[in-house]
Amino acid sequence: MASSKATPQGGWDYVIRPERRWFDMDLRAIWAYRDLAFMYVKRNFVTLYKQTILGPMWFVVQPVMTIIIYMFIFGGLAGISTSGIPQPLFYMAGILLWNYFTDCFGASSNVFVTNANVFGKVYFPRLIVPLSGLMSGLLKLGVQTMLFVAIYVWCRISNNDFSANWSLLLFPVLVGMTAFHGFSWGLLVSSLTYKYRDLQLLISFVIQLLMYATPVVYPLDAIPEKYTLVISLNPLSPIFEAFKYGCFGTGVLSWGGLAYSMFFLLVTLVFSVLVFNRVERHFMDCV
Repeated sequence: MASSKATPQGGWDYVIRPERRWFDMDLRAIWAYRDLAFMYVKRNFVTLYKQTILGPMWFVVQPVMTIIIYMFIFGGLAGISTSGIPQPLFYMAGILLWNYFTDCFGASSNVFVTNANVFGKVYFPRLIVPLSGLMSGLLKLGVQTMLFVAIYVWCRISNNDFSANWSLLLFPVLVGMTAFHGFSWGLLVSSLTYKYRDLQLLISFVIQLLMYATPVVYPLDAIPEKYTLVISLNPLSPIFEAFKYGCFGTGVLSWGGLAYSMFFLLVTLVFSVLVFNRVERHFMDCV
């Protein structure tokens, strides 16, 4: 802590301020509080499905219902191509990563508002809360990955026109990139909107629109050429395309696109953590 004597007009003999600068992130404290992170993971899982009939079965029911809706709207009414891949499998591949992205984004985008009571009573590294959201999402991702594998095996037996390839080994990397894209974007939203909560509604609407700018329900090569550049500028697009390419052997595996996505991720991650650390010093005065 740093202290300085105030001017006679200030009315105070000493002013005590924390000795923290923009780049003081104290990552070792996050590791020291790892038990708290696991406690948050358990709490997130229990509270989410407490007093529900199906409980964790919603991990499976929700994507199955979404697949049915996508098949009716995008595959039936809109007639959007899936590059010869069975529709349930193609849509599940997109839903798998998109659900995890939105889970990570949601866990990070309202950290200050939902945890104001806890933050005002006890100190711990605030990044513990959004990071625990990433770990909680992995449980849901694991269950839905097993559902995806089951659909994949069923479709592979009845349709031999597609097959996985070596680039599927990138799956852990793609999951990590998806998680930290959602994490960093959510931190920025949380840091910039904690004073004005109605902006959360606007951000939620923007994220819903973002899904249509990401190749979730369509392959990248199925969109008109004039929109290709716009879709390619979305840092999530090369991740989704790389995953589908690894699973089906169709689509685009762009190393340049993945490098762009990684560069975008590193810049936004560092910037969002710095802004988050800056805001957390005085957010209790506003919430």
